[in-house]
Amino acid sequence: MRYERFEDLPVWQAAADLAAKLILWTAHPWFRGQGDLKSQMQRAALSISNNIAEGFERGSTSELLHFLYIARGSAGEVRSGLEVMQRMEKLTKSAWFQAASEAGCEYCPQPEHFKSQISDFKTQCENISRQLYGWANSLQDSDIDGQRHLNDKTRQTYEQRQRREAFQKKLDATNEELRKKREAELQQQREVEQQRRRDQEGVARRSG
Repeated sequence: MRYERFEDLPVWQAAADLAAKLILWTAHPWFRGQGDLKSQMQRAALSISNNIAEGFERGSTSELLHFLYIARGSAGEVRSGLEVMQRMEKLTKSAWFQAASEAGCEYCPQPEHFKSQISDFKTQCENISRQLYGWANSLQDSDIDGQRHLNDKTRQTYEQRQRREAFQKKLDATNEELRKKREAELQQQREVEQQRRRDQEGVARRSG
Protein backbone atom coordinates (compact mmCIF):
# COMPACT_ATOMS: atom_id res chain seq x y z
CA MET A 1 0.00 0.00 0.00
CA ARG A 2 1.22 3.48 -0.88
CA TYR A 3 0.74 6.18 1.74
CA GLU A 4 0.34 9.85 0.86
CA ARG A 5 0.37 11.19 4.44
CA PHE A 6 2.62 10.18 7.32
CA GLU A 7 -0.44 10.25 9.59
CA ASP A 8 -1.74 7.18 7.74
CA LEU A 9 1.41 5.13 8.34
CA PRO A 10 0.70 2.30 10.83
CA VAL A 11 4.15 2.69 12.39
CA TRP A 12 3.65 6.44 12.88
CA GLN A 13 0.26 5.80 14.48
CA ALA A 14 1.81 3.25 16.83
CA ALA A 15 4.60 5.67 17.74
CA ALA A 16 2.18 8.56 18.31
CA ASP A 17 0.01 6.36 20.56
CA LEU A 18 3.09 5.34 22.53
CA ALA A 19 4.18 8.96 23.01
CA ALA A 20 0.73 10.13 24.09
CA LYS A 21 0.32 7.32 26.62
CA LEU A 22 3.84 7.64 28.01
CA ILE A 23 3.56 11.43 28.44
CA LEU A 24 0.33 11.01 30.40
CA TRP A 25 1.78 8.11 32.39
CA THR A 26 4.88 10.05 33.45
CA ALA A 27 2.60 12.69 35.00
CA HIS A 28 2.37 10.35 38.01
CA PRO A 29 3.82 11.94 41.17
CA TRP A 30 6.39 9.15 41.50
CA PHE A 31 8.36 10.81 38.69
CA ARG A 32 8.85 13.96 40.74
CA GLY A 33 12.34 14.18 42.13
CA GLN A 34 13.70 11.59 39.68
CA GLY A 35 16.03 14.05 38.00
CA ASP A 36 15.76 14.26 34.22
CA LEU A 37 14.12 10.85 33.86
CA LYS A 38 10.62 12.17 33.13
CA SER A 39 11.61 14.72 30.47
CA GLN A 40 14.16 12.33 28.93
CA MET A 41 11.54 9.61 28.51
CA GLN A 42 9.01 12.05 27.08
CA ARG A 43 11.49 13.53 24.59
CA ALA A 44 12.63 10.09 23.43
CA ALA A 45 9.06 8.84 22.98
CA LEU A 46 8.03 11.94 21.04
CA SER A 47 11.18 11.70 18.92
CA ILE A 48 10.03 8.39 17.40
CA SER A 49 6.90 9.71 15.69
CA ASN A 50 8.48 13.09 14.90
CA ASN A 51 11.43 11.55 13.06
CA ILE A 52 9.16 9.22 11.10
CA ALA A 53 7.11 12.25 10.04
CA GLU A 54 10.12 14.38 9.14
CA GLY A 55 11.76 11.62 7.13
CA PHE A 56 8.53 10.93 5.26
CA GLU A 57 8.10 14.60 4.36
CA ARG A 58 11.69 15.05 3.17
CA GLY A 59 10.92 13.41 -0.16
CA SER A 60 14.11 11.41 -0.65
CA THR A 61 14.84 7.79 0.18
CA SER A 62 18.26 8.51 1.68
CA GLU A 63 16.87 11.13 4.06
CA LEU A 64 13.91 8.94 4.97
CA LEU A 65 16.32 6.14 5.85
CA HIS A 66 18.36 8.53 7.97
CA PHE A 67 15.36 9.60 10.03
CA LEU A 68 14.00 6.06 10.32
CA TYR A 69 17.26 5.01 11.94
CA ILE A 70 17.04 7.97 14.32
CA ALA A 71 13.45 6.98 15.17
CA ARG A 72 14.57 3.41 15.82
CA GLY A 73 17.33 4.71 18.06
CA SER A 74 14.79 6.75 20.02
CA ALA A 75 12.66 3.63 20.47
CA GLY A 76 15.72 1.94 21.92
CA GLU A 77 16.27 4.92 24.20
CA VAL A 78 12.74 4.60 25.56
CA ARG A 79 13.24 0.88 26.17
CA SER A 80 16.51 1.59 27.97
CA GLY A 81 14.81 4.12 30.23
CA LEU A 82 12.03 1.67 31.01
CA GLU A 83 14.57 -1.02 31.83
CA VAL A 84 16.38 1.34 34.22
CA MET A 85 13.09 2.13 35.92
CA GLN A 86 12.46 -1.57 36.46
CA ARG A 87 15.79 -1.84 38.22
CA MET A 88 15.38 1.19 40.45
CA GLU A 89 15.13 0.36 44.12
CA LYS A 90 12.66 3.20 44.63
CA LEU A 91 10.07 1.27 42.67
CA THR A 92 8.52 -0.12 45.85
CA LYS A 93 5.12 0.09 47.44
CA SER A 94 6.29 2.36 50.25
CA ALA A 95 7.91 4.89 47.91
CA TRP A 96 4.93 4.69 45.59
CA PHE A 97 2.27 5.30 48.21
CA GLN A 98 4.35 8.04 49.82
CA ALA A 99 4.60 9.92 46.51
CA ALA A 100 0.90 9.45 45.82
CA SER A 101 -0.05 10.59 49.31
CA GLU A 102 2.09 13.72 49.17
CA ALA A 103 0.52 14.64 45.83
CA GLY A 104 -3.00 13.96 47.06
CA CYS A 105 -3.43 11.37 44.32
CA GLU A 106 -6.24 9.20 45.66
CA TYR A 107 -6.73 7.13 42.51
CA CYS A 108 -3.11 6.67 41.39
CA PRO A 109 -2.29 3.26 39.87
CA GLN A 110 -0.90 0.59 42.16
CA PRO A 111 2.80 -0.39 41.89
CA GLU A 112 1.87 -3.73 40.33
CA HIS A 113 0.05 -1.87 37.56
CA PHE A 114 3.08 0.41 37.22
CA LYS A 115 5.37 -2.54 36.53
CA SER A 116 2.83 -4.03 34.13
CA GLN A 117 2.70 -0.73 32.25
CA ILE A 118 6.48 -0.74 31.88
CA SER A 119 6.25 -4.18 30.29
CA ASP A 120 3.50 -3.01 27.93
CA PHE A 121 5.52 0.03 26.86
CA LYS A 122 8.59 -2.10 26.20
CA THR A 123 6.53 -4.43 24.01
CA GLN A 124 5.17 -1.46 22.05
CA CYS A 125 8.70 -0.12 21.53
CA GLU A 126 9.91 -3.49 20.28
CA ASN A 127 7.02 -3.72 17.81
CA ILE A 128 7.76 -0.22 16.51
CA SER A 129 11.45 -1.06 16.16
CA ARG A 130 10.62 -4.17 14.13
CA GLN A 131 8.37 -2.16 11.80
CA LEU A 132 11.04 0.49 11.31
CA TYR A 133 13.68 -2.18 10.66
CA GLY A 134 11.52 -3.86 8.03
CA TRP A 135 10.70 -0.56 6.35
CA ALA A 136 14.35 0.50 6.28
CA ASN A 137 15.38 -2.83 4.77
CA SER A 138 12.80 -2.49 2.00
CA LEU A 139 14.09 1.01 1.21
CA GLN A 140 17.66 -0.27 1.01
CA ASP A 141 16.60 -2.49 -1.89
CA SER A 142 14.73 0.30 -3.70
CA ASP A 143 16.12 1.77 -6.91
CA ILE A 144 14.04 4.94 -6.49
CA ASP A 145 15.72 7.88 -4.76
CA GLY A 146 12.41 9.26 -3.52
CA GLN A 147 9.48 11.34 -4.72
CA ARG A 148 11.59 14.50 -4.75
CA HIS A 149 13.88 12.99 -7.40
CA LEU A 150 11.16 11.77 -9.75
CA ASN A 151 10.68 13.65 -13.01
CA ASP A 152 7.67 13.08 -15.25
CA LYS A 153 9.25 10.17 -17.11
CA THR A 154 10.64 8.34 -14.10
CA ARG A 155 7.44 8.98 -12.14
CA GLN A 156 5.40 7.40 -14.93
CA THR A 157 7.76 4.41 -15.05
CA TYR A 158 7.63 4.09 -11.28
CA GLU A 159 3.84 4.24 -11.17
CA GLN A 160 3.55 1.68 -13.99
CA ARG A 161 5.81 -0.68 -12.09
CA GLN A 162 3.75 -0.15 -8.95
CA ARG A 163 0.59 -1.02 -10.86
CA ARG A 164 2.22 -4.13 -12.33
CA GLU A 165 3.36 -5.27 -8.93
CA ALA A 166 -0.08 -4.64 -7.45
CA PHE A 167 -1.70 -6.58 -10.31
CA GLN A 168 0.75 -9.45 -9.87
CA LYS A 169 0.02 -9.61 -6.15
CA LYS A 170 -3.70 -9.70 -6.86
CA LEU A 171 -3.18 -12.39 -9.49
CA ASP A 172 -1.06 -14.47 -7.12
CA ALA A 173 -3.70 -14.14 -4.41
CA THR A 174 -6.42 -15.24 -6.85
CA ASN A 175 -4.38 -18.24 -8.00
CA GLU A 176 -3.70 -19.22 -4.41
CA GLU A 177 -7.40 -19.00 -3.60
CA LEU A 178 -8.25 -21.18 -6.62
CA ARG A 179 -5.58 -23.69 -5.63
CA LYS A 180 -6.97 -23.98 -2.12
CA LYS A 181 -10.49 -24.32 -3.50
CA ARG A 182 -9.37 -27.08 -5.86
CA GLU A 183 -7.60 -28.90 -3.05
CA ALA A 184 -10.74 -28.71 -0.94
CA GLU A 185 -12.81 -30.13 -3.80
CA LEU A 186 -10.35 -32.98 -4.32
CA GLN A 187 -10.34 -33.73 -0.62
CA GLN A 188 -14.11 -33.80 -0.61
CA GLN A 189 -14.11 -36.17 -3.60
CA ARG A 190 -11.64 -38.46 -1.83
CA GLU A 191 -13.79 -38.52 1.28
CA VAL A 192 -16.90 -39.31 -0.78
CA GLU A 193 -15.05 -42.13 -2.56
CA GLN A 194 -13.77 -43.53 0.73
CA GLN A 195 -17.27 -43.47 2.18
CA ARG A 196 -18.64 -45.19 -0.94
CA ARG A 197 -16.07 -47.96 -0.59
CA ARG A 198 -16.87 -48.42 3.09
CA ASP A 199 -20.56 -48.67 2.25
CA GLN A 200 -19.84 -51.29 -0.43
CA GLU A 201 -17.67 -53.29 1.96
CA GLY A 202 -20.41 -53.13 4.57
CA VAL A 203 -22.99 -54.41 2.09
CA ALA A 204 -20.62 -57.21 1.03
CA ARG A 205 -20.07 -58.32 4.63
CA ARG A 206 -23.79 -58.38 5.37
CA SER A 207 -24.46 -60.35 2.17
CA GLY A 208 -21.79 -62.89 3.07
